Parts: sequence; structure tokens; C-alpha cells
Amino acid sequence: MAAFHDPDRDCALCPRLAAFREGNRGALPDFHNAPVPAFGGLDARLLVVGLAPGLRGANRTGRPFTGDYAGDLLYATLLKFGLAEGHYGREPSDGLRLKGVRITNAVRCVPPENKPETTEIRQCNAFLKAELAALPALRAVLSLGSISHGAVLQALGLRKSAYGFAHGAQHRLPNGLLLADSYHCSRYNTNTGRLTPAMFEQALAGLLPHLR
Repeated sequence: MAAFHDPDRDCALCPRLAAFREGNRGALPDFHNAPVPAFGGLDARLLVVGLAPGLRGANRTGRPFTGDYAGDLLYATLLKFGLAEGHYGREPSDGLRLKGVRITNAVRCVPPENKPETTEIRQCNAFLKAELAALPALRAVLSLGSISHGAVLQALGLRKSAYGFAHGAQHRLPNGLLLADSYHCSRYNTNTGRLTPAMFEQALAGLLPHLR
């Protein structure tokens, strides 16, 4: 198993994100305001990869998808399919436990307007690459959105053109991993009807046979 470590609290690889983080530390001193570590063990069979922490979600709480609508849908679905247990309460202290699942982001720091730049996605990719290599039991990756999809392929050294993103798509990769795609479970996507809870559940349900 490869060594893996999260970015340092004051990671300076992305100057724009570091400056935004410093500003948030002054304006929102009670928030986490640092790279958000993954949630779940290194024994995970499924890795869920989002885009980046939300300003008032994971950037506040320090746990991926915790504290905003995207987490409401994600964790409710994981609980429904037995991939988590306990209660999701929008705080890391809620006692929620993941079962064979790990959740991370393509970019670990909150970006302005929730939009990381291409150079920032590339800079943070080394952490995703190391994380993937450090999961010996990993069988499948669920990418939430096209940027996450591309980041996973980049981390694995694969061409994006060979594995097109589409909601509900599944790709068997050369290393044996299954890469599955879903639209991001953001409030914007659900409010516009691009993604419904049923669609999200269907994408996750399609992975279950590969996790046994």
C-alpha cells in the first residue's frame, strides 16, 4: 500500500486558493478554513470523488459534503443502500460512519464561487493520485461531475477522451477499477432538474454488485 498524506493546513500550492483561505480565516474564524481531508478509511471498496469543498459546507465543518444540500442527498443515499450507518446531522460530531466507502474531493480547498481553475485541479491532483494508490481494497470510483471524472482519469494516467463522462455511465479501467459517473448532487443540479434523487440513487445502485 502506498503512503498517503493530506495537504498541509497551510498548503501553498495554489496561490489563489491560499489567499482566499486566509481571507476566510479572518472573516469566518469559526470555520475549518483549511484543506478538507477525506472521510472514511483506507480499506474502502468505493471512493466517491466530488469537486471541491463548499464555502459554508465542508469548508465550515472540515468533513467532505457535510453542512450543505449536496451532503444531504449524498449521505441519505449512502444510508439507504447500507453504505453508511448512524445519523447524518450536518456536523462531523453526528456519529455517522461509512461502511466500505471513502469520500474525497478533486480539489481540497474551497475555491472562490465554488469554481476551481484548471491549474488548481492539476496542482491538487497529486493528492488524489496518492490517495487512489493507498486504497488496496478499492473496486470502484464514483465521480460526481465531469471535473471529478477528469481528475480521476488524470490521477490514473489515462486519457479523458477514451472515457467520456455521462450520468450513469460505467467504465472498466485498465487497472480493473470501475469508474462510474453521476451529475454532482448539488442544489443547483437538483433545483434545475438535471439530477433527481432517483437518478442519483440509480447511479449508486448500479455500483453495488461491484462492491461485494
